[in-house]
Amino acid sequence: MKDIHKAIEAVWKIESTRLVAAIARVTRDIGIAEELAQDALVTALELWPEQGIPENPGAWLMTAAKRRAIDSLRRGRMLVQKHEQITRELEWQQQQLGDALEHSLDLVIDDDILRLIFTACHPILAMEGRIALTLRLIGGLTTTEIARACLVPEKTMGQRIFRAKKTLSEAHVPFETPRGDELRSRIDSVLLVIYLIFNEGYTATSGDEWMRAALSEEALRLGRMLAQLLPGESEVHALLALMELQASRSAARRGKNGEAVLLPDQNRTLWDYAQIQRGMTALEQAQRLGGGAKPYALQAAIAAYHIRARTAEETDWGGIVLLYDALLQINPSPIVALNRAVAVGMAQGPAAGLNALDAAATLAGDSALAGYHLFPSVRGDLLMKMGRFTEAREETQRAMEMTKNLREQELLAARLKQIEKAALST
Repeated sequence: MKDIHKAIEAVWKIESTRLVAAIARVTRDIGIAEELAQDALVTALELWPEQGIPENPGAWLMTAAKRRAIDSLRRGRMLVQKHEQITRELEWQQQQLGDALEHSLDLVIDDDILRLIFTACHPILAMEGRIALTLRLIGGLTTTEIARACLVPEKTMGQRIFRAKKTLSEAHVPFETPRGDELRSRIDSVLLVIYLIFNEGYTATSGDEWMRAALSEEALRLGRMLAQLLPGESEVHALLALMELQASRSAARRGKNGEAVLLPDQNRTLWDYAQIQRGMTALEQAQRLGGGAKPYALQAAIAAYHIRARTAEETDWGGIVLLYDALLQINPSPIVALNRAVAVGMAQGPAAGLNALDAAATLAGDSALAGYHLFPSVRGDLLMKMGRFTEAREETQRAMEMTKNLREQELLAARLKQIEKAALST
């Protein structure tokens, strides 16, 4: 019985996105669509343990969901929940029940999934709502799984998802893929959501683990899906390239006991070279589409510099600084400036890096980097290399107090020991 339930969960994870997308195209309400798809899942949980898993479980679930949709239309349940325009459409659909509606539901095409992505990532939602809804509807994660991944109580996450769906419904957000200029403006929101999900998985902001692999994998899956659905958008390929190249180092980023391993100390033979090739191919595609100077493409190009270096010592830091200069021109954020300062420190020495870091902090203002633990962490590292051990110790301790990730705390504690040892030897 337990094996059957695991199999059903696996099928659901694969098929749920297409199921919800297909039903949402008819209902124009992702809340109702998800409810109907969940009804089909409940039916599977009731019948499959006795009858066995169907030969084509995805088709079985789609058929079950179709029947639920038709029953709902016949009962008129959805008619009372929709505004006047949708009511007229559903009234017409109700008259066309049977073969016509079944045919409509059978037309599950990739555009449905694209509509679902753009709806879940709609700018009307707060960022936390977009992330939660994307993981729920497109990632196929349960509320419990999303809550665990985001380190919030399950009740809080459930309310977050509910509010997001309610907001979309009350605002009558159309279930559609935007076109033209609207697509270009809205795609930024979609890419940002995927990027944030990946980053949280790649380096967790808090908790006991250095990485949350499930989140990174979901972001990669979404990125690959989006690249197939929008093959002409350069930044889609660029973000996919960035994620593939970064994720290719995952196996080398953790030690035997789960401890964090930074890039200079990684065993490069553990990198996934098949994934690296996929990332390089995606970057080349972004560049062919004319997007080589856009933000995600520049970040992917920086990642490619690291990948090409056979050893940490062979890294072309000068080239990386130039890419950060270009990135800073189009995205003048404090984080980009901080990362550039690290590269300057490696290319031109710690004193130059410290000057660049302090200049970035001055430019950004006191509040912009005040709560970001990597600022004192980088500053402490540069000061240590310059032999200013008292200041280095203070900055590193400050970073330790600010970070909420246990593995980063361990890294910083090890650096403190290095600072103490170096100070004693001078």
